[in-house]
Amino acid sequence: MSTEVTAPMSGTIYKIHVTVGDEVKYEDELIILEALKMENPIYAPADGKVAEIKVTEGTEVETNEVLIVLD
Repeated sequence: MSTEVTAPMSGTIYKIHVTVGDEVKYEDELIILEALKMENPIYAPADGKVAEIKVTEGTEVETNEVLIVLD
């Protein structure tokens, strides 16, 4: 079963800390989302393996947009 990691707010992808195939644990930092001139870390909601990264650094995203898919 896949888990989608979504953007909690609109902003710009500042830094991606994982690559496809990485194993992550619950609460590992995946992405830094820059919004309102603040860096907001996005954490893994569950243990899993990074199956897909749907954004790149510098990408502007909207609230609830899927950023990463974990298997």
